[in-house]
Amino acid sequence: MSAPEPTDRDHAAAPRSAEDTGTRPDEAAGPDGAAPQARAASAADLLPSPVFVLLLGLGGLAGWFSWTRAEVQWTGDDATAYVPFVFILAGWIVSLALHEFGHAAVAYRFGDRSLRGSGYLRLNPFRFGELFANLLMPVAFLLLGGIGLPGPASYLDPAAVPSRARRSLIAAAGIAVNLVLAAAAAAAVVILVPAGMFTDNWMLGGLMYLCYLNLTAALVNVLPIPGLDGFGVLAPYLPGTVAERVRPWALFGVIAVFAVLWVPQVNVRLPTLAAELFVALGMPQIDVGFGEVLLRFWVS
Repeated sequence: MSAPEPTDRDHAAAPRSAEDTGTRPDEAAGPDGAAPQARAASAADLLPSPVFVLLLGLGGLAGWFSWTRAEVQWTGDDATAYVPFVFILAGWIVSLALHEFGHAAVAYRFGDRSLRGSGYLRLNPFRFGELFANLLMPVAFLLLGGIGLPGPASYLDPAAVPSRARRSLIAAAGIAVNLVLAAAAAAAVVILVPAGMFTDNWMLGGLMYLCYLNLTAALVNVLPIPGLDGFGVLAPYLPGTVAERVRPWALFGVIAVFAVLWVPQVNVRLPTLAAELFVALGMPQIDVGFGEVLLRFWVS
């Protein structure tokens, strides 16, 4: 999701952190307060972090245990399952990392080097510059309301990408990533569950719900509300003073959207609308309700 971008004047006046300038903390200032020395670029700055690989491994292991129902063999009880919760949660955190990576990677491609080596480009959600907004808040949205909604996008350097069209593409990249992830999950379900059939497999139920989370994240994110990517697409074309005034409210805009989606009437209707959309697309076997039961086991 994308917050309105600061103007060039704001960018010039704002102090840059060691991470922004590509220097390590110990390189932020030279001896006797001398000017900082730029850190040499490294190919490792663009490699996926070990944390991301660990998340993929954890999600894959939880998915395998969900597929085989290994938890039932361990406990002898299939009334409540916990492993699918781990699978869906890990899958959503991976989705958040890829969403932010989409913004950062397109910005990097267009010339913005401010996030090189950061958690955004290295797919490490625990090293996000805005940990609360980009990781903790979206996870809370998921656990509290079963809602897939990323937080406002990370700060990107507009001075490095003067083209308005390219800055709009940077904001739209997060939406595109969520759509691709939703399509990939839907394709896996459609291949493994033929049309007209249903399944009680825990891993497939988790994939169904991850498809729903990414789809709703993309559709809600299109709205032109501050803090959402839809507004970020429009922001480069707004007068500079408008974007500047709205930028501090981006986080509150996302929270306001969640509050509306959390209203019981809306929260119940949203999965129904998604199910109707899946039916219209020829994928009636995607059962959103099954996935929500697996995720929020304490509610059911």
